[in-house]
Amino acid sequence: MNDTTTRPDLPDRLSTDVRSPFHVAAVFDHDIGIRFNDGERTDVAEYCISEGWVKVPAGKTVDRKGQPLLIKLKGRVEAFYR
Repeated sequence: MNDTTTRPDLPDRLSTDVRSPFHVAAVFDHDIGIRFNDGERTDVAEYCISEGWVKVPAGKTVDRKGQPLLIKLKGRVEAFYR
């Protein structure tokens, strides 16, 4: 069971927005998961493990540029590769 593809280490803070300084494109080449307060979330737009928060869309609301409005939820955050 040799893993021929080396995965980059998951950063402490990661964002799905390509305009963010916390966006790491190499990480998104692989399937990642976020566990928040012992439950897996699939709608996380940004996370920070050390500060203990995730940002998720607030329903279907968008700002005037068409980007979803995000709310910050605090708790225990764990990122992993699937």
